[in-house]
Amino acid sequence: MKRFIEGEDRRQATLLPDCLEDYVSEDNPVRVIEAFIEELDLAALGFGGVEPQATGRPAYHPATLLKLYLYGYLNRIQSSRRLERESQRNIELMWLTGRLMPDFKTIADFRRDNGPAIRAACTQFVTLCRKFNLFTQAVAAIDGSKFKAVNNRDKNFTRAKAEKRIAQVEASIARYLEALGRADREEGNIAEAKTSRLKDKIEGLRRQMQYLKEMGERVEAAPDKQVSLTDPDARSMATSGRGTGIVGYNVQVAVDTKHHLIVAHEVTNEGHDRTQLAKMGKKALDASGCAELTVLADRGYYNGEEVLALEGTGVLPCVPRTQTSNNPNRGLFSRLDFTYDAEHDRYTCPAGETLTKSAVRSDRREDMDHYRNLTACPACPLKPKCTPDKVKRVKRWEHEEVLDKMEARLDRLPEAMLIRRQTVEHVFGTLKAWMGSCHFLTKTLKNVRTEMSLQVLAYNMKRMIKMFGVKPLIRAIAA
Repeated sequence: MKRFIEGEDRRQATLLPDCLEDYVSEDNPVRVIEAFIEELDLAALGFGGVEPQATGRPAYHPATLLKLYLYGYLNRIQSSRRLERESQRNIELMWLTGRLMPDFKTIADFRRDNGPAIRAACTQFVTLCRKFNLFTQAVAAIDGSKFKAVNNRDKNFTRAKAEKRIAQVEASIARYLEALGRADREEGNIAEAKTSRLKDKIEGLRRQMQYLKEMGERVEAAPDKQVSLTDPDARSMATSGRGTGIVGYNVQVAVDTKHHLIVAHEVTNEGHDRTQLAKMGKKALDASGCAELTVLADRGYYNGEEVLALEGTGVLPCVPRTQTSNNPNRGLFSRLDFTYDAEHDRYTCPAGETLTKSAVRSDRREDMDHYRNLTACPACPLKPKCTPDKVKRVKRWEHEEVLDKMEARLDRLPEAMLIRRQTVEHVFGTLKAWMGSCHFLTKTLKNVRTEMSLQVLAYNMKRMIKMFGVKPLIRAIAA
């Protein structure tokens, strides 16, 4: 092999072995992990084992295992067994852990037993970002996305799934019974073998039917009418595609619109976002340290009670109004065609007539007012385009002014939804690409939240390295 760059002879002994420090360059991201974790007060964050036991076998320091996990999540190595292998062959990990090689059980137990402390470490990195004045723009985008759990769809039961599967098994039993009747009329050894095989299949289907009926009873007894066998906290959730869905968790994030850092996050097993606006808005406000925070969210978060809960908190939500009425599709005026006059507490209809508040609430809701005009409506020329009823009624929530203020804010930010989409959806795409086809490796909501915190910490750290560079970031952490 002449005229090629040649490597060293594997059998050649060296008098002075190489130093691990020589293999890790000064701008290697692994040095940021070392600097960040060395600055943490692990005992104050709640990590167990910071003070060693007086007797027994010495344990690994929690800093070592936290470094191992953070390196793994930064490099898309989330499995404890893969981390064990990497610690035995990866020079960067050897440098980071001092050539310590914990077994996979020790690694997995650390993540399971130190969930709150790991989440606190993730929050500590967000606090570090705040010290660098990265959240001064005071605008955050909120969104939720469904992440797969360690639970196959066949191992998840809802009332509809149980009924559908029972119907399928009943149809199969009827089909096999019909085939069994035909086989009984035949003669010979082949017919006898076929009859025996069909009876075995029918017996198996009847056992499956009994199992499904028992599972249906468990579903009815469950608080949310749903049972997952592999991961008891995972839930069946609809996704954007029609007729599609996954069994998993709903991950909520609030992302800074300027630097695209994750300010706050949460994991729930609710399949919708309607009740998440207030909780995520307040978490983002506390994490950012701003006096006021503008929060951008899509229509899935539109909920009057949630917007009202944020009134006076410093969180300014911007959520597009949802159109729940089918009137525009029927060629009728929508509620947006009626103008509200706050000074006189009345509405003006497209015909120019005024609708005043009624003293009687026909739907018996104490928080909903009704506006109508009993005189002008019956003879109005626009009535065919307004309502099929005798009189047009416009309903108004008693706290409607908070929704009007939010709509006015949104009018002043015409690019709000574009900014929201460009900010937060890229984050979800990145996280799902890192996590692979089965997003979560752990089970139960408690452990999944810990796993998500490690992903968020790794994501934010990678963003900071991209913005600052390794050396300046290390100096800033140590300052």
